Amino acid sequence: MNAHFSNGRRRQGGLTLIEVLVTVVILLIGLLGMAVLLANSQKAETESYQRAQALVLLQDMATRINANRAVAQCYAITDAGQGVPFLGTESTILAPACGLGSPAAYTLAVQDLTDWNNLLLGATETLDGDSVGTLTGARGCVTRDAATETYTITVAWQGLVATEEPDDPCGAGEYGGDGLRRVVSTVVQIADLD
Repeated sequence: MNAHFSNGRRRQGGLTLIEVLVTVVILLIGLLGMAVLLANSQKAETESYQRAQALVLLQDMATRINANRAVAQCYAITDAGQGVPFLGTESTILAPACGLGSPAAYTLAVQDLTDWNNLLLGATETLDGDSVGTLTGARGCVTRDAATETYTITVAWQGLVATEEPDDPCGAGEYGGDGLRRVVSTVVQIADLD
């Protein structure tokens, strides 16, 4: 009876060790799943934050155009079909070629575009004196439809995960694949107040 009792104990001891190993494996799989979930959550949070910042930049330029509507054409710096030139990252625009309106209105338009360029570059977000911005590779485009006197303002930036390619050409080909390019746009219509 003693021999039978000790064999039963050995079997139960072996089963306990297997149960512990299975539990550890299940726990590790669960922790790995949590780590992946946390990483995906962080990416989604960053994408959401960048979209919110892009919308702020979009509204900023819409407000600037509405406030200086007499020379709104000076703000239209981008070819609607090509998406260039643009402001922001790797911009080459210094001042719009526009001689409309009063010199003060034109000067304000140039200053507005310069300020918006600096915002796109992240000049207001600094770390140890360096501009770090809130959008990766931010670019801004403003196009004009002369027939309807509407202005399309677009902000493009690089996302973290590839998605469907946007239709708007602003920043196309600048992000190592258009699946990484994010775009938000708004349209401003200038009414004839004369």
